Formats: sequence, structure tokens, C-alpha cells
Amino acid sequence: MDKNQKQNKFDVIIIGSGPSGYTAGIYTARAGYKTLIISGILKGGQLMNTTEVENYPGFPEGILGPDLMNNMLQQCKNMGTVLISDEVSSVDFKQYPFLIKISENKYYSRSVIICTGATPRKLGIQSENFFSAKGVSYCATCDGPFFKNLELAVIGGGDSAMEEAIFLTKFASKVHIIHRRQKLRASNIMQNRAMTNDKIVFHLDTKVEEILGDHKVKSLILKNTITNKNKKLNVGGVFIAIGHVPNTSLFKDNIDLDNNGYIILKNKSETSVRGIFAAGDVHDHSYRQAITAAGFGCMAAIDVDKFLTRIDK
Repeated sequence: MDKNQKQNKFDVIIIGSGPSGYTAGIYTARAGYKTLIISGILKGGQLMNTTEVENYPGFPEGILGPDLMNNMLQQCKNMGTVLISDEVSSVDFKQYPFLIKISENKYYSRSVIICTGATPRKLGIQSENFFSAKGVSYCATCDGPFFKNLELAVIGGGDSAMEEAIFLTKFASKVHIIHRRQKLRASNIMQNRAMTNDKIVFHLDTKVEEILGDHKVKSLILKNTITNKNKKLNVGGVFIAIGHVPNTSLFKDNIDLDNNGYIILKNKSETSVRGIFAAGDVHDHSYRQAITAAGFGCMAAIDVDKFLTRIDK
């Protein structure tokens, strides 16, 4: 290994940031391991696009998502973690130490923690982006309490959409489920729970054409996919629940993924390749919370410590 390779050699490389990546970095650096976080272009992940976070422990008055992530970032730096704000171009987990490339720059590591997260599927209309964090949300458990006593819309027809709608009835005056087909994709039990809830109204064979408002969502323009007729629906918030896409295309030829692209964990937080670990939404399709992502980051870091301790003996 030449001089440049030695300089770019780490005990732990964490791919991705957010609560899982930053927590893992705090733990591994604090344990004395030379740690590199390759954060991606958007340091801090999805929370950088959120406003108030009320349910992260330790902040009784709440905290802005970017402030929470910047606090974690600073804590990583204080522990001595090296950070690079760039995208990984390729990985090779078949060689050891593992190879991670950023453009033409090569980095080597004795262990890797993947924290690249998952991206919510979007409707693909321009107003969706404009009203993001202004009434458009992708997480009812995160943002539902901000919408008390309002009429809300949930877009989607699967189990996640039913779960989001049922959860939102705790806060909303009424919840409208909007699905572009006549038949829902949700399981029968979830459909029945939603259909027997007095606060939930269904709009089937219907898609969202436009989201309207000023600085916040005020209404939707809905289009019936059978008649092509439009109608206006007044709502104070829109929750889009049409699934997530795990950010794992980089790893598909290196580790085992399930049919939906999520990383399969074989032994606690370890993947199908010994020495490669994963944390957060990149494998978790059930909880998808900042606090659970941070917890998974802690778990992965502890598992890395055990792995490196074993191979150092």
C-alpha cells in the first residue's frame, strides 16, 4: 500500500449522514477508531428539509431539523471524526480493506457502516416541492400534531397510507384518503380499519392535479381518472404515503438486498458481507424516525467495535 493509500485508510467509513450516520460516527470516533463520514451533498439527510422537530428527546421546546443535524455534526467533529461532503461514486466490498471511491479518490477501510437512508416517493407535480414543509409532509407520526383540528389529505392506497390516515384522525377534524385506482392495495384488515373510521373519507379513482395555497397548503385540485372531471378539496395539509425508495443502488452488486431494495441484515446490524454494517432507513422500513435511526447508528457502531476487536486479536 503506497503513501496515499495509507493516508486514506480508516478503521471505519460511514457512508451517509443523518441521525444514523452522525450517531455512528460519534460512537466509533469516541471509541478511538479513525472514522470517516462521507455525508453526501446534503449533510444531515432528510431532516435538513424539515422545520420543527418536537419528538426528539432532550429538546422540550422542540428544535429545528437543520439545527438538530448541525448539533450532531459538531459533536462528530468534536470527537475527531473526519467528514467529506461528497457522493460516493463506487464501492468494492469484495476486497479487504474495503474500497470506497469518490470520483478518482480512493479510500480504504477495515469496516463500513451504510447510512444512506431512503427517499420518499413523490407525486411529481411542481406544487408538491413548493409546499414541502409548508403543509406537504411524508411522515404523519413526525408532523401530525402540527395539524390539529384541520381537514387533511392522505395520498396513497397501501397499508402505509391507511396507517397514516388512522393516525392522523387523532388530530384532524377529517381525513381524506385519495387513491388513483378503484381498488386499494392495502391489506383487508387495514382497509376495514380505515373504512370503519368515521373521520375518514375515501376518494377513489382520483389523483391530485395541483396543490394550492399561499405560504401554506389551502386546497387540492383533484381529477377523477374515469370522468376526467376536476373538483376542489379544501384541506390544511397533505400527507404523501406512496412508499419510499431505499438509497441502495450503489450497493446492489456488493451486499444482499430484499425485493424492495432495502438492505438485509444477517447478524444484528451486519449485512451479508462480514465487516459491512447498516443503520437507519436504508434497512428500516417500519419506523423511519430520527430517534430510531440514531438508535440503529449506535447499535451499528457497537457492532463495529466488536468486529474490529475480534480481528485485532
